[in-house]
Formats: sequence, C-alpha cells, structure tokens
Amino acid sequence: MGALGKPVILMVAMYLFLKFVLPNIPGSAPLPSSLIFLYLILTASGIVIYETLSGESKDAFWGPIQRFLTGENIGGMQALRYGVLILFPLLVGWQTYGSTATSDLPPTESRTIHPAPPGEYTGLSNPVPKTPENIMQGKGFYAAFCSPCHGGNFDGKGPAARGFIPAPANFADPTTIAMLQESYLFWRIKKGGVGLPIEGAPWKSAMPRWEVELPDEWIWKIIMGEYDGAHQSPRTWE
Repeated sequence: MGALGKPVILMVAMYLFLKFVLPNIPGSAPLPSSLIFLYLILTASGIVIYETLSGESKDAFWGPIQRFLTGENIGGMQALRYGVLILFPLLVGWQTYGSTATSDLPPTESRTIHPAPPGEYTGLSNPVPKTPENIMQGKGFYAAFCSPCHGGNFDGKGPAARGFIPAPANFADPTTIAMLQESYLFWRIKKGGVGLPIEGAPWKSAMPRWEVELPDEWIWKIIMGEYDGAHQSPRTWE
C-alpha cells in the first residue's frame, strides 16, 4: 500500500466518521465544519509525528512527497505534478481572498441571536408523545404555517424567505435547532419576534406570535415535525 496509502485512508475514514457516523450516534449532534477541520488537522499532525519517529519511516513517508515535488523519477506523473503545482496556489489564493475580501453586504449588527428565554420556559419538556402519528401531524402543521418562510425542506428557503432580512432559520443546519432545546423553540414559536427580550435588539425577527392562532399542543407537534424533517435532534443537558 505504501507509506502514504495508510495515512490517506485514515484521513478519509476520519472525515467520514466525523461527518456521517458521529451525528447518528445516540446522544451526539452534527459537528460544525470548523470543528471537523480542526480534528482533521490534529489527525494529520499525529500522522506526521508518528511517521517521523525514525529515520527509516521518515524517508519512506517524505521520500515520495519530495520526489513528486521535485519531479525526480516520477515518470508519467509530470502532468499531475504540474497540475498540483498550478492549482494548489490558485486554490489557496482563492480561499484567502474569499475570507479577507471586503463584503458588499451591510455591516453586521451586534445582537444576541439566541437570547435566553424567560424562566417559566426553561427546562420545559414536550408533553406530546413522540409517535409517528404526532410527528406526521406536526409536519402537516409545519407545512401549513411555517413552510412559506422556513421551506418545505426545512432549509430556510421558503417562497417568502427572500422578503425577510435576516433570512428565516435553516433548520437543516447543525448550528440552528440542533443546538437548542425543545423548550426554547416552544418559547420562540409561541411568542414570536415581538416577544424577544431587550438583548435580542434590534428586533428584526418576522416570526408571528403564534400563540394567538395555535394551541400549545400544535406548537409542540410542530417542533417534533421540525426536528424529524430536518434530521436533527434537540439539545439535552443529560
């Protein structure tokens, strides 16, 4: 397999585990891409340290890389070498420009995206049994009341989404409802944008105050439907 084969397989396996396997383990949640990148950097650092413990393993590990970069004894891989040497700097430059270039968007405002809920909502648990029937009914309520903004695919891209700034939340993003408790969603849906506390200013949420239209049972069912449809799990403190 060669000295480079196993490290490459290990890096790919680590990425697949962090991206697709770990989120499906009970009690776990999807990892942000920045955290996955950090774990991959740590894995790569460990591989380099292990492969350079001895002179023999160091030569076996760095030798193919050095020959590829210098073009010594690589035969028909010259075209691949030129492609890497040209594309890699361009990719790094593009990523650097994208992360440092001045945006044409308005300046961001200092506000708390997820302000703390009132004490009476903290620690509430969903009183509605988590049955397939209730989840399906919750998805139906979601389609009727929530999907115009949050989208039929729970991705924040509903037909009315373009009319709002900030845009409706993308529930499929692991940094939204997967980071929140069900009680928090119950409070936000029930009280809407007008119910945000002072630390949530400026109040730009277009969320209606659904408590005037929906009973609590429907709101709890909508929450179950959102988590199931977005393939997320609510945050717990256990």
